[in-house]
Amino acid sequence: MSGGAVPVCSPDLLRTLFLFEKLDDDQLDELCRVGRIETVEPGPVYREGEPATCFYVLLDGTVVLTVLSGTREVEMSRTSHRGSYAGAWTAYMGDRVPQVYSGSMMVPEGATFFVLDAGDFARLMADWFPMALHLLEGLFFGNRNAREILDQRERLLALGSLSAGLTHELNNPAAAAVRATSELRDRVVKMRHKLGLIASGAYDPAVLHLLIGIQEDAVGVVASAPTLSPLEESDREDELGAWLENHGIAGAWTLAPTFVQAGLDVAWLERVASTVDPEILASAVGWLAHTIETELLMNEITESTSRITNLVGAAKQYSQLDRAPVQVSDVHDLLDSTLVMLSGKIGTGVEVVKDYDRTLPPIPVHAAELNQVWTNLVDNAVGAMDGRGTLTVRTRPDGDRLAVVIEDTGPGIPDDLRGRIFEPFFTTKPVGEGTGLGLDISWRIVDRHGGDIRVESRPGKTEFVVRVPLTAPEGEEHD
Repeated sequence: MSGGAVPVCSPDLLRTLFLFEKLDDDQLDELCRVGRIETVEPGPVYREGEPATCFYVLLDGTVVLTVLSGTREVEMSRTSHRGSYAGAWTAYMGDRVPQVYSGSMMVPEGATFFVLDAGDFARLMADWFPMALHLLEGLFFGNRNAREILDQRERLLALGSLSAGLTHELNNPAAAAVRATSELRDRVVKMRHKLGLIASGAYDPAVLHLLIGIQEDAVGVVASAPTLSPLEESDREDELGAWLENHGIAGAWTLAPTFVQAGLDVAWLERVASTVDPEILASAVGWLAHTIETELLMNEITESTSRITNLVGAAKQYSQLDRAPVQVSDVHDLLDSTLVMLSGKIGTGVEVVKDYDRTLPPIPVHAAELNQVWTNLVDNAVGAMDGRGTLTVRTRPDGDRLAVVIEDTGPGIPDDLRGRIFEPFFTTKPVGEGTGLGLDISWRIVDRHGGDIRVESRPGKTEFVVRVPLTAPEGEEHD
């Protein structure tokens, strides 16, 4: 405060403020009648979330306006500009909006204000500026409704993209399971046919007993078949195919890949040949081949259905439909489920590199909301690379916070745009391809968690760093 006597409210005084300079004498007299001049000692004037009871216009001094970001006060404005106003400025909208202070105001060295009670401010606005009031209300509610509609549209677009990707991912294992089941049915028919031959007495009981033992051994080998390189696989197929052909086995080169896939070799076939008479070797090998094919098909069905189960689990983890709003979650699980959900969009042209610090503890978060943040950042990164490049997802400790880094090898964000990317409705995409809500939504979600998002960008490397607290924001409950 600059010192001196507290001024008396008068039309001449109020007329020096830009907010009131166009009012006539009667209006200025009315303001002085219902308003008052107040001096405020250093400290808080009002707190965010408290009932908004007064409208303040600065006459002298400095004010600092802040808003809460999680548990931290973030300074939004510091000004000594005479006539600056704050407080219950939405009082004229009545109970259609919450009548609480949207931020906090404090004065570092004391200040002098012209003060109107919220009720008087609302009444004067309605009496003196009815047209302006309608325009302000239209602007306020119109922007809010537009934000809600576009938020919903952005989420629906993201849901549609994710649904398409999930459908594509589910289709592959589902189709594989259907095909394997059909082939398995054919093999079972052939096995029944072989069982009929056995029942006719074609096999000596002792030989049959030995073949059943070999069959069981083959099933065990299938379960632990080694993974061969393409060259090793080709060499073994040649060896097995030649052996089968030399022993007069029909379809030798068709059977060879099956035996190789099962992990069997020439030594195993020699064991079969030493067990049965030459005249029934082909039939015995065919019967064992059907057994092996059946086991391989069952493995394929198991793998395909497991893949479907894992995809459904990832979708459940991603959506968090059955979870509490806030729960302790492993951020790596959330990131993995997001990458699975976006795998169709990521495609084969983008290499995904995971660099996780698994020593990081689970953290209390709104899991479904954070998944939306990862979705927006990964989607933007893939789009920036035009489907080709390297996407790196990294986690690391950052003091009392956990940092998640989404890095891409795209062309980078131009310097003149970097400062605007978190603005509502701002987008660098062509008209019709983006609403400009992704990063704005992401910023608001992370801010709600008491965290922040930073970006560093140059051609070939763009990093979005999301930092969230390791502990829950004050007042948040979690499971």
